[in-house]
Amino acid sequence: MELDAAILSRIQFAFTISFHIIFPAITIGLATAIAIWEGLWLKTRNPVYFQLAKFWIKPFAITFGMGVVSGIVLSYEFGTNFSRFSELVGPVLGPLLAYEVLTAFFLEAGFLGVMLFGWQRVGEKLHYFATCVVAVGTWISSFWIIAANSWMQTPAGYEIIDGRFEVASWMEVIFNPSMPYRLAHMLLAAMLSATFVIGGVCAWYLRKNREQAFARKGLSMALWAALVLAPLQAVVGDFHGLNVKEHQPIKVAAMEGIWPEKEAGAPLLLFAVPDMENETNHFEIKIPKLASLILTHELDGELQGLKSVPADERPYVPLVFYSFRVMVGLGMLMIGAALWGLWLRRRGGRFESKPFLLLMTLMIPTGVISTLAGWYVAEVGRQPWLVHGLVRTIEVVTPLPAERVLFSLTLFVLTYSLLFCVYLYFMAKLVRKGPPDMARLEQHMIGVNAPGFALAWVKKLQHQVVED
Repeated sequence: MELDAAILSRIQFAFTISFHIIFPAITIGLATAIAIWEGLWLKTRNPVYFQLAKFWIKPFAITFGMGVVSGIVLSYEFGTNFSRFSELVGPVLGPLLAYEVLTAFFLEAGFLGVMLFGWQRVGEKLHYFATCVVAVGTWISSFWIIAANSWMQTPAGYEIIDGRFEVASWMEVIFNPSMPYRLAHMLLAAMLSATFVIGGVCAWYLRKNREQAFARKGLSMALWAALVLAPLQAVVGDFHGLNVKEHQPIKVAAMEGIWPEKEAGAPLLLFAVPDMENETNHFEIKIPKLASLILTHELDGELQGLKSVPADERPYVPLVFYSFRVMVGLGMLMIGAALWGLWLRRRGGRFESKPFLLLMTLMIPTGVISTLAGWYVAEVGRQPWLVHGLVRTIEVVTPLPAERVLFSLTLFVLTYSLLFCVYLYFMAKLVRKGPPDMARLEQHMIGVNAPGFALAWVKKLQHQVVED
């Protein structure tokens, strides 16, 4: 019964964090894009930039709200489902999560209202400052969350006193060996997620022959962003992979499907069916020696395999193996789409090519899917450890009755599925409605240019009195 409860608790946390991560993956990039558009509008006074910012701020607000609501649950699950874990690592992880609330969440909450509702109530420079603060707040939030999670992957700067983790060096805790790589990888993933949401929606407008100026500018900027971000993500991913090989070689073995205790000249498996029971792969499609070349920079480089550790210290290989290929495959597709867009740009047909616009529309969810796949690689690949090499997941699960955990898991699945359907409905409704027209934007610009909404209102009243 306890084992069943442990598995159900892990499934519940995996489900809730998978649902939650969808929304920060979009809002981090959207907040940055909105700040860029608003800054470009202030500099150039091109109304299309203002139109882009005004349109995307509503999807951002809905997505941000969903992220906040779904994220709160995770903190409670630490105490309800993994209470022993909180006791062991509380002195390390507790302050990190508190710093995220104090430095990022409060910052975002303080300026979010101005960003969303202050267009005609504050001056344009103050509004732009609020938008930039919210964007920076999302980056700061990512910093602390990734620092906490990275410490669980590559613990450092700690000492164990009376069975509990205590901080010996905050600098080593925060900037642990994997943190810089994982932070860069996650931020780029978030930027790419938003990039392909923006580019896909704009491509949909072009396919429907709607909002031409808006869609052309949005798609053009998204393609430039993808052309920079997607190849850069591949480079950062390579450095991250080398870091994982150094500190978590068994995770790399699961990612690459390497079973022998040591394997020199390991092939890159394009496809295989991992068999954990027989400790082998079936139906392999491979490129000889390429895995060794990528991970050691030598054709005959030696890699550690899954059999180098006992079976109970290996992750669930199929999920790690396939998730890694989904992440890499979608990443290559993003690079391909960006290069295709560059080729069409030089030919002057990126806005007219029906196949390309269809591809961009279909790629709307690819950034989020690849982010989720990467998260599964990182988290499932660390198992059976919750703090790598030090604390096993099974050791810190709260001994709850399995039927209670199953009940709460069922409620989460039903509630979150309903919430996600509602979220998709309103997002689709906003897209179908389209951006505000230029006539309405001109009225808003007058309010923004005024020192404040109250002064603009008084001037309007004075004008009416004179006419009367």
